[in-house]
Amino acid sequence: MGLGVYAALLILGQRLLSDPDSYSHIEVGRWIIAHGTVPATDPFSFSMHGAPWIPFEWLSEVIYAGAYAVSGWSGVIVVAAAAIALAFGLFTFFLLRELSPTHTLLMVIAAAILSAPHMLARPHVLVLPVMVTWAAALVRCMDRAGPPPYWALPLLVLWANLHGSVILALGLIGPAGLEALLREKPSEWLRVFLRWLPFTALAVAAACLTPHGTESLLMPLTTLGLGSALSWIAEWRPQDFSHIGVFELLLLGGIFALSRGMTLPVVRALVVIGLLHFALAQVRNADLLAMLAPLYLAAPLGRKFGGPAGDDPGGSSRGLNLAALAVLVAMSGAALARDMRPAANITPQAAIAHAGLAKTGPVLNDYGFGGYLIFAGIPTFIDGRGELYGGPFINRYNRAIALADLADFLKLLDEYNIGATLLVPTTPAIAMLDRLPQWQRVYSDDVAVVHKRRDTPPR
Repeated sequence: MGLGVYAALLILGQRLLSDPDSYSHIEVGRWIIAHGTVPATDPFSFSMHGAPWIPFEWLSEVIYAGAYAVSGWSGVIVVAAAAIALAFGLFTFFLLRELSPTHTLLMVIAAAILSAPHMLARPHVLVLPVMVTWAAALVRCMDRAGPPPYWALPLLVLWANLHGSVILALGLIGPAGLEALLREKPSEWLRVFLRWLPFTALAVAAACLTPHGTESLLMPLTTLGLGSALSWIAEWRPQDFSHIGVFELLLLGGIFALSRGMTLPVVRALVVIGLLHFALAQVRNADLLAMLAPLYLAAPLGRKFGGPAGDDPGGSSRGLNLAALAVLVAMSGAALARDMRPAANITPQAAIAHAGLAKTGPVLNDYGFGGYLIFAGIPTFIDGRGELYGGPFINRYNRAIALADLADFLKLLDEYNIGATLLVPTTPAIAMLDRLPQWQRVYSDDVAVVHKRRDTPPR
């Protein structure tokens, strides 16, 4: 299964490079490597230059920057694809411990479909194998009434430095401890509590072993604190049920399957409901539902519909493993030999070159172009680092370029001494700039439109 996912992702390689943040993550990684430290203030924008900012995904960014330095964009694709494939390989292995191959295959296919839109060369995919392994370790304790998995604690150190979602890992300890508590008589609750307390404390400590300490635990809260500004960012929007989509079909199919005489333990039902809430609230959380819910459902489903058949799924022959390794190496070599680049719609390279934006004063850029501008060494007005800019700034920017507040758009141009704009062709502000006498359109194509002040203010 891992090899199949890996092959599919390599074939669709450029699909992994369709997010503008892939550009900025590489540049942040290069900055860290060049300076030998993690930045504490913003070095990439002009609107927030010097403001407090910490890259919570610094290790992922260093890994991507290293892959890019060695093999260019093909190396980035190979790294991201390998992480996703490893996650699905582990996911399949853990499910096969409790389910039949048929039921496992159905769940893996559903998980792949739900996760597909979020399969991108970004830090979150590098943490997927860690997330699956950590969750499976806790679920194994629940299934077997075993002790806390102390062996898995180092995974949290890796998780905390790869991605800013490590608080999720700590949250998953709660269901395991609660189910252990409910399994015992009230007279045994203190013993169970004391059994899980040291593990929880060590888990919190492990999650804080980062260059920025306890701040890693607050990262999701900072992002959610953007409030209404999240509605401007596609992956943070709620699921859209105005038309029938894959998410809705799989959700309805899952409800139907669970209605066939299936009874879940209360704790696991709460976990699945919680994951479903996250997936409904934000599109990007669909992969959490896809990769975690089946692990909690596997044992109850196995008891209801029949468990694994045959030998342990890990008992494959050495010859088969060597053949799989050879295929893996061959596919990786073929992928590295291809010339793959990020999507054109997030790469305004021609517009920047023809309009000479590298030498222009401050550029008011489209949100989706921020990643490329960071990569190209041009200070941004805004980019994908929502935690840096904050909700009010993002809301103001979006209302301004949408001309929801025309007066504020004109004020913003002067307030930040904007010398040029770099916007996608469908942006409402472009029509206004075409009519303003102090601005002139100097370049346009299918990707971007550039306007410059007729009398550009000094930098």
